[in-house]
Amino acid sequence: MTMRDIRIIGDPVLRTPSEPVTSFDTELRTLVTDLMDTLLGAPGRAGVAAPQIGVNVQVFVYDADGHRGHMVNPTLELSDELHDDDEGCLSIPGLYFPTPRALHATAHGYDQHGEPLTIAGSGFLARALQHEADHLAGRLYVDTLRGETRRRALREIRAGRFDSSRRG
Repeated sequence: MTMRDIRIIGDPVLRTPSEPVTSFDTELRTLVTDLMDTLLGAPGRAGVAAPQIGVNVQVFVYDADGHRGHMVNPTLELSDELHDDDEGCLSIPGLYFPTPRALHATAHGYDQHGEPLTIAGSGFLARALQHEADHLAGRLYVDTLRGETRRRALREIRAGRFDSSRRG
């Protein structure tokens, strides 16, 4: 089991758009395994994206609402209906804010062998898919916040009020 350290806000890899995967090889399968080990290695995790472990490629894993898997080079289709719920991030540990997300999401991409893959979900699964796909675009959930919630989140981040000791 290879549980990798989680990169914390301030690390440039978290703000860099990821590169598409072009080789569906042993290296990719090892990355997917490491991501899944990192996801399942601690309780309460819903997903981990490759940039969160310092690898700048379009891969994430998820475990939400009874669905567990991975997605390579994802694209998302989102419903117009939004839902606000508290959201957190392993890369900003300990901070949670109400975050608007599409209530329904469908992700299209590939598995680790290059076979087409689609997963559709609502509620928490839809939120997890959107959150992880945002990581691949160099976005964090706090980027979606607006108004006073955004100002409060940024103040807490600047003040270092997240638990940076929780890396793995």
